[in-house]
Formats: sequence, C-alpha cells, structure tokens
Amino acid sequence: MIDARFVPIEKWPGEASKHSVRSRFKVTYAKLLDDLESELRHLRAKDIVIQAYYTREQIRNDGWPRSGTRPSKPGVVLSFIKREQVYEAGRWVTGEDEIAFPCDTYSDFEGNLRAISLTLSALRDIDRYGVSQHHEQYKGWAKLPPAPDSMDLEPALSFLSLHSGMPVNPETFKQAYRAAARKLHPDNQTTGDHHQFALLGQAKTTIEDRCGWSI
Repeated sequence: MIDARFVPIEKWPGEASKHSVRSRFKVTYAKLLDDLESELRHLRAKDIVIQAYYTREQIRNDGWPRSGTRPSKPGVVLSFIKREQVYEAGRWVTGEDEIAFPCDTYSDFEGNLRAISLTLSALRDIDRYGVSQHHEQYKGWAKLPPAPDSMDLEPALSFLSLHSGMPVNPETFKQAYRAAARKLHPDNQTTGDHHQFALLGQAKTTIEDRCGWSI
C-alpha cells in the first residue's frame, strides 16, 4: 500500500475545470494504486498526500478512506516531496522539491488519479531518454503557496487590470482573466510566478463573488 495519507480538499488550487469527461482508463483500483506506488518509488517521493473531496469523518485514523465511502466530487490533488541528487561544483548534492499534481479532467476520482499516475510515468520518460539534465520537466508542477484568505474588491480589480493590461468590466472580465493567467502561470518561463498566480485566483474569486461576473 502506498505510504500516503488522504486529506479533504478545502479549496481547489487554481481554476477548476468547467466540464469533466468520462474516464477512458480501464484498470482496477488495486492496479491503479500499484502503478502509482511504483512511480512514486522511482521518484523517491516522501510525505505523500492525496487530497480529495472526502469529509474528515470519511477518513480513518491511518489516513485512508473508510470502506464504502466515495468523495463528493471527482477532483484529486497528489502532492509529495521529490528527492533528487544534482551534481554541482564537483560534488553530488541532495535536493528536495515540493510538487503537486491536481486533476479534475475526468468525471470519476479513479480516472483523475490514474491520469496523474500516467503523467508521472511520462515525465520520468524524459529523464530516461536523457533529454532533461536537471529535471526541468517537474518545475511547472511546483506546489503553489497558499493564497491569502481574502482580497477586497478594489485591489482585486486593480490587480487584474495591471496584469492583463486592460480595464476590467463585465464585458472584459473573461478576456482580462485569461490574459493575466497566461502571463502569470508558472509554466510561463518569462513572466510566470507561483505567488502572483495564486493571487490571481483570489482576485478572480473576489470579483465573481462581489460582482456576480463569471468566466
């Protein structure tokens, strides 16, 4: 069994998928967990956490869901600390990166967890064929810092306008958010920023709640 613990999702990281699709994966839950455990072992992962839409009452004291329980939503976030050795200044140095893989693409929890497992396998293939020298393919999955608990409306509008380069109103809200998201997303190697991207999510939530606008 994977040395992991389940915890409830309190807030989805970033923007949730608008429409989920039916999973196309045909494996048993036991096989899914075995494959995931194998991928995590290859990465020498530790402090493995599986966030899902279980309630705290549905999770046993050992950190695993109670038999017969199901999460209320299919989204799942796998996070762990990845240990690696890097050759620097003539010696091997052991480093650790905290990374997280969220997935709510599919309409069932097992499908999303399977998609994460296959993604880990694909990323490991990059190392296997020698294309990556410093495990760059994992950098885009660095775990985001927690966003502040709240943001007032005026700072939220100003933040979105600043990073989108346009005034924000009901007609431009969707366009402005997408422009800012492209700019701030951690995968953007030029202007991406983990902390600013988290703030963008908070600004979006504030504007949607206070103004009633939607993406």
